[in-house]
Amino acid sequence: MEFAFYLCGLVAVLTTLRVITHSNPVHALLYLIISLLAIAGVFFSLGAYFAGALEIIVYAGAIMVLFVFVVMMLNLGDSVQAQERQWLQPGAWIGPGLLSLVLLVVMIYAILSVQDRGIAGSMIDAKAVGISLFGPYVLAVELASMLLLAGLVVAYHIGREKRAGEVLSNRPEDAEKARKEEHA
Repeated sequence: MEFAFYLCGLVAVLTTLRVITHSNPVHALLYLIISLLAIAGVFFSLGAYFAGALEIIVYAGAIMVLFVFVVMMLNLGDSVQAQERQWLQPGAWIGPGLLSLVLLVVMIYAILSVQDRGIAGSMIDAKAVGISLFGPYVLAVELASMLLLAGLVVAYHIGREKRAGEVLSNRPEDAEKARKEEHA
C-alpha cells in the first residue's frame, strides 16, 4: 500500500499544480476533480476508508457540482461558444484522462491487495464521526467551510455585472469617475 500512497500523492500534487497554473476554468475543474480523487486514494491507502469515501462523495461529488454551477453562472454568452467547442476537442482531455487512468490502476491494485487480507475494523456509527469531526477536528472543519465561503464570494464578485453608476472600489477617484460617466 506504500506504492499506492506515493503514487496517489504524486498525482494529487501534479494535478493541484495544474489547477493553480491553468488559465481555463473548465480544465482547472477537471484537474481539481482528479486531485480530489487522488486524495481519496491517499486516504484509502492509509486505511481511512470512511474518510476516502467521504472525500469522493462530498468533495468530488457535491462540491464539484457547486463549482460547475459557478462556472455556468460566469458564462459570458455568445463570446464563449467557440471556446466551448475548443474544450470538446480530444486534446483537452488527454492529461486528465491519463492521470485518471493512473488512479484507476492504483485503486485496482489496492482493492486486490486488501481483498487478500480482508479489512479488519469495527463499525463506526454517525454519532462517533460527528463527535470526531466537531471535537478534535473542529478547527479543520471550520477552516474548510471558510475557504469554501471565500471561494463563493470571489466567484460572485468576478461574475457580477457592472451597472451604470456602480462603484466597485472605495477609492475617491473611482467614485468621481463613476459620477462623470453617469452624467455623460
